[in-house]
Amino acid sequence: MSPIGQPLAPLRGFPQEVVDRPLAGFARDYADGHATGRHSHARAQLLYATAGVMRIATDAMAYVVPPGRALWVPAALPHAVSMQGPVAMRALFLRADAAVAGPAGSAVMAVSPLLRALILAACAEPLEWDPAGRAGHVAALILHEIARAPALPLGVPAVRDPRLARLAAALQANPASPLTVDAWAERSGASPRTLARLFQRETGMSFGRWRQLLRLSEAAALLARGVAPARAAAAVGYASAPAFGAAFRAAFGVTPGAASSALADSA
Repeated sequence: MSPIGQPLAPLRGFPQEVVDRPLAGFARDYADGHATGRHSHARAQLLYATAGVMRIATDAMAYVVPPGRALWVPAALPHAVSMQGPVAMRALFLRADAAVAGPAGSAVMAVSPLLRALILAACAEPLEWDPAGRAGHVAALILHEIARAPALPLGVPAVRDPRLARLAAALQANPASPLTVDAWAERSGASPRTLARLFQRETGMSFGRWRQLLRLSEAAALLARGVAPARAAAAVGYASAPAFGAAFRAAFGVTPGAASSALADSA
């Protein structure tokens, strides 16, 4: 693994990286706990899975990507993927001219039923598909769907300061922890003012907002694994189901129950 912030040579050995087509499908199943290590690719990727939860870390963000969602990874961006549960990855590699359809930076994207079907269709095509045939139309529609797919707040800004890193690891292990920023400061060996300043400097947000993003991301992962909304709410620290529902809907535009149903239907 390269040090944080150091460029990586692209990971080699993927024919999808070099095929002379605007995009190429990639289908592979992974066991629970599989981790890729930190790497990069010469082409942009749309990382999508029909089953299982992917946890994807860049130098700047940590993402939780359940079924029904995809992560856009720009070309040459170092990232690491770990699998939570068996993961059926169905991804796309996009040539530079096609990658302009996606956002400039990494982002979790909602996957419509149409885009899901198109991704699966692209993965079923040979690498050197006929541009004038069905696959050419599939590829064109994929680019349109990527361009219009809404981004979702399933990313949590990464922290580097050792005191914040310890706090972040503890909260990821136990998102329901009720400790206040003052209590975390005491455990971290820093004053509350210093901790608050560090969070603002490294993440651009307050500790409270950062913790809310972490909790909602972890809740989305639990819902994807079939946990009932009420249990997911309690597991990430919401004592009130209505408060959890309101926060979840404000972040994702749907209720936890609707998200749970949609994730089940997408698997």
